[in-house]
Order: sequence, then C-alpha cells, then structure tokens
Amino acid sequence: MFKIVRIFSLFTFSFILFGCYSFTGSSLSPETKTVQINEFRNNAAQVNPTLAQQFSIDIQNRFLQRTTLKGTKENPDILIEGEITDYSITPTTISTSVNAPGGNIQAAQNKLTITVKVHYENNVPNEKDKSFDRSYTDEVVFSSALDITAIEASQVRLVNERIINKIFNDIVANW
Repeated sequence: MFKIVRIFSLFTFSFILFGCYSFTGSSLSPETKTVQINEFRNNAAQVNPTLAQQFSIDIQNRFLQRTTLKGTKENPDILIEGEITDYSITPTTISTSVNAPGGNIQAAQNKLTITVKVHYENNVPNEKDKSFDRSYTDEVVFSSALDITAIEASQVRLVNERIINKIFNDIVANW
C-alpha cells in the first residue's frame, strides 16, 4: 500500500511541476508577434560570394521555425539586420616537409573566422530596452588538406550555425 501511495505522490508532484513550469525559456513577451529580418550585407575584406545570402536565409529560418513569430515587412515587433564584417582563413599550425629541398614550410591547419554585426530592435512597448547592437564572432580550425569547396560546404555552415545560435539565444532565450 505504501508503494502505491508513494507512486501516486510522485505522479502528482510531477504533474504539478510540469503544469506550472514552462520549458520554453523565451524572454519574448506575449505581445511580440512579428519579426522582420533584413538581408545581411557582406562587408568583409575577403568575400565569400554566397555567405551573406546563406546567412540571411539561415537566420530567417531559425526564427520562423523555432518561434511563433510571423515574418513581416511592415511595422515589425522585432527587427533584425546587420552585416558580415569579417571572413578570413588564416594558418594556425605550420608544418615542414623534410623531404623537400630547403624544408618546404606549409600550413597544416587553418582557421576560418566569421564576424557578424547585428542590430536588434524590439519595438514592443516596454520592451525597447532589450534592443542592442552587438558583434558575434566564431571560428573553426580545420585541416589545410580541405579544398575551398569543402570549406564552404561544411566549415562555413558550422560557423554560421554557431553564430546564429548565439544571436537566437540572446534575443529569444531567457538563460
């Protein structure tokens, strides 16, 4: 009998806990209904021709798929826009080939760095203080054996995903 009472008590406690707590963690107010995400411009010195368009599509998809916000072009509750300010691939680890005359020096690993400057504007009354202008940077180290196609297919997508996660969490999540 004691076991049944204990199970019933645990079930009741769990029901109350889950009924009273929301796991969404969203800091968006219930009045926030619409979002406008303008295309991000690519103002980096080194230009990846597809980066701005892909980043813009990916961030729009994140907000439209993972929130209840609806996209709009007029009077949005939330406006997100920005620019890509840095896109660079630099060597991080150098190796020397002893078999080559004079010791051929080359990069063993490279680092891709992307920086995005974001303007976030919250137009909901009593929420305007949440607006910000902020830069986000992320990087990934990869083998220098990767060709440019592989870098742009996998490494750029990975860095974009990480930056979009940071932006999304700063705007939507209440961590």
